[in-house]
Amino acid sequence: MNEKSYFERTLSEEISRLSKSFKAILINGPRQIGKTTLLKYAAEKNRKYVTLDNPTDLLLAKTDPKGFLDIYNSPVVIDEIQYAPELFSYIKILLDNSDETGSIWMTGSQQYNMMKNVTESLAGRIAIIDMLGFSIYEREGLGLKQKPFLPSLMSQSIQKRKGISDTFKTIWQGSFPEVIAKDAKDRVIFYDSYVRTYLERDVRQLVHVGNGISFIMFLKVVAARTGQELNIEDISRNVGISSSTVKNWLSVLKTSGIIYLLRPYFKNITKRIIKRPKLYFLDTGLAAYLAGWTTSEALEEGSSAGAFFETFVISEILKSYYHTGEKAYFYFFRDEKGNEVDLLIQKDGMYYPIEIKKHATPSLKDIAAFKIFAKLESLGYGCEICLTPDIQPLSPNANAISMWNL
Repeated sequence: MNEKSYFERTLSEEISRLSKSFKAILINGPRQIGKTTLLKYAAEKNRKYVTLDNPTDLLLAKTDPKGFLDIYNSPVVIDEIQYAPELFSYIKILLDNSDETGSIWMTGSQQYNMMKNVTESLAGRIAIIDMLGFSIYEREGLGLKQKPFLPSLMSQSIQKRKGISDTFKTIWQGSFPEVIAKDAKDRVIFYDSYVRTYLERDVRQLVHVGNGISFIMFLKVVAARTGQELNIEDISRNVGISSSTVKNWLSVLKTSGIIYLLRPYFKNITKRIIKRPKLYFLDTGLAAYLAGWTTSEALEEGSSAGAFFETFVISEILKSYYHTGEKAYFYFFRDEKGNEVDLLIQKDGMYYPIEIKKHATPSLKDIAAFKIFAKLESLGYGCEICLTPDIQPLSPNANAISMWNL
C-alpha cells in the first residue's frame, strides 16, 4: 500500500486499543467509506484477508463455515461479514476456545440481520465501532488529532480557514474516499454507480423492492428533505407508496448508515420516541447528487443551502464521536412556540447547545433559545457554528465558531 496516498483515519488508534481488550472487532458503516482500507493499513503482516464479495469465498462461508474458518484462521480480516451469517456461531466457538485478543477483524454494512446475529452470538467478545466517510480532520491530514466535539470557551483552530465557496465545494463533493481522490467528472460516475450497485442492490435484497423506479424516486425525495423534520405522509404522497413502505425503506437506510435520525428532546422518554425526528443524510455529496444539485455553486445559491450546511455540520460532529469510539447522545429541541436548538449534546448530566447557521455574521439573537432550554436542564457551554472567519464571543456562556474549527 502506498502510504503517501493514505489518509490517516481517526479510528486507527481505537482499533489498536480495542484489539488488546477484545477478541474480535466489527467496523460498521456504509459501503465504500474506507473500512477495508483502514483495517488493511492497521493490520500486522501475518493477518490474512478475505472478502465475502468474492463468490467463491462466500459459497464456502455459507456451506462450510467451519472449513472457511480453518482456511482463514486467525488473525484474519473478514470483509462484508453480513453476507454469511452462518459464520457467527462458529466464530463464537472459535473465540470461546482461545484467549487471544484481536484475532478476528470484520467489516459490515450495518444491516439489521447482521447486528442481530452479532448481539446474539458474540456479546461480550466483540467491540463494535461505527464508521463514516472522511471527516474534515482526516481530509486535512489531522485524523489523529480529532476529539469528540463539545462547545468550549476556546475552540481549537487547527483547520484551514475556508470561505463559503470552498465550504460548499466540500459539502457538494461529499466524504467518500474515492470521490475525494478524483475530480468532479468522476464524482457523478461514482455516485451513479453507488446508487445502482450498492443502494439499489443491497437495499432491495433486504426489503424485496419490487419497483426499482419507485425506490430511486424515494431516495431522491428523501435526499431533498435532508435537514428537515421527517414527514412520513409527505414522502408517501410524493413517491406514491404506502406509509408502511416508507417506514420500512427508511429503516433500512438508517441501519445501512445512509441516513441519521435526530430525536427531539423531551423530559418524557416516550414522547421522545414517538415525536418526529429530523432526518439527515450522512454524506452530503450523495444527498446533493440524488437531489439533483449538479454544481457546488448551484447548491450554495439554492433554496437547500442552509439545510445542506446543517446536514454537513451534524454529520461532522457525529463523526467526531463515531471515529473516536464514543457514544453520541444527540437531540434537538423545539417548543410549541417554535423556539429551537438545532443540536443538544448530552454528556455527564449536562446538555451542550449548538445552533447552526449558514451565515458569517453571528449574533446573540441566534442563540436566544439557549436560555429557554436552560429552564429545563443543566446547560453546558454553547456555540453557534457558522461561516465566521474568527471565534466570536456571543455571551458569557457561548461563542460563534467556524465549521472548520469543529
